[in-house]
Amino acid sequence: MSDDSIALEHSARLAALLHQRIQAQDGIPFSDFMQAALYEPGLGYYSAGARKLGRGGDFTTAPEISPLFSRCLARQCAELLAVLGGDAELMEFGAGSGAMAVEILGELARMDCLPRRYTIIEVSADLRQRQREAIQSREPTLLSRVHWADAPPRAGFVGVVLANELLDALPVHRFGLHEGRVMESIVRLRNGALVESFEMPRTAELVPAVRELGPLPEGYVSEIGLYARGWVRELASFLERGAVLLVDYGYPRSTYYHYERSAGTLMCYYHQQAFEDPFVHLGLQDITAHVDFTAVAEVAIAAGLSLAGYTNQANFLLATGLLEMAQSPDPASQIDLASQIKQLTLPQAMGERFKAMGLSRGLDLPWSGFALRDQRGML
Repeated sequence: MSDDSIALEHSARLAALLHQRIQAQDGIPFSDFMQAALYEPGLGYYSAGARKLGRGGDFTTAPEISPLFSRCLARQCAELLAVLGGDAELMEFGAGSGAMAVEILGELARMDCLPRRYTIIEVSADLRQRQREAIQSREPTLLSRVHWADAPPRAGFVGVVLANELLDALPVHRFGLHEGRVMESIVRLRNGALVESFEMPRTAELVPAVRELGPLPEGYVSEIGLYARGWVRELASFLERGAVLLVDYGYPRSTYYHYERSAGTLMCYYHQQAFEDPFVHLGLQDITAHVDFTAVAEVAIAAGLSLAGYTNQANFLLATGLLEMAQSPDPASQIDLASQIKQLTLPQAMGERFKAMGLSRGLDLPWSGFALRDQRGML
């Protein structure tokens, strides 16, 4: 059976499961659909075995674009680990191909600042294997420090938590405004096809969360990251002392929910191409939405964390030594490094679209990553 045939069969199995759920429940909230499309065991996009990251995959993240990205993050981690002491750990959520873990471990080893343990929270067995192979191939002496887990500890974590392009991959609730009322996106079947229908909300938290966004025009459609808020609360519950570094694409609330952005930010990626329809390529395409960083900061502070800083990716990487690390005596290598820096820092590439946010508990020190330009006032 060809790869295309296997993929189509896989997609058909997920479609059949979703159809069954929709019929049994008289429609399902979009958030439930997105959860299944991405994470249904054995069938969801992130739970199945198809190659997703890097060249040949559906999208490319910063660690695959350049090792310099991860090395900059490692320098920030080293600064934090030095203050936290010898028992501190590193924890990475959703390590993807393992490229970031490899470079961070290598850079920390060169700086003589390795954590006691590097824990990767990863639910995909396929990605775990890829991560293990990447570390074994490139940093074999450090593999013994790496530990995999399905979930973080319930309490007592001391160290640094990393999450690169994690929050954008969490399910979102879609909403629309009709005659002054908040309506929820419900996924239904129409003539055998999945369709979106805005109806009376089934999610109790949705209406007050949308009302907190302020006045929005009639017909406005967008999404709200209630799962992301829950993840931040969980983070605060187990972080006893330490720091959290989030890197993702998103906006402050005033920009995210600008009246002109009236269709939301939901986007899908399949074979390096962007699509707007989440109901095609089921289980084969990524479905993502931008992050409301104002909401992340608000939830974190309410849960007892401190906001250590917020800036765009370009500022963060430049402040943590990007240019200093991008020096090579070989002209060809220098040209390649220059190209990588452009992709990471130019506004029209990743430099402005991606943001970095630092959260902490029990740490009172300035982060070097926010020294160049701290934009917390924009939140």
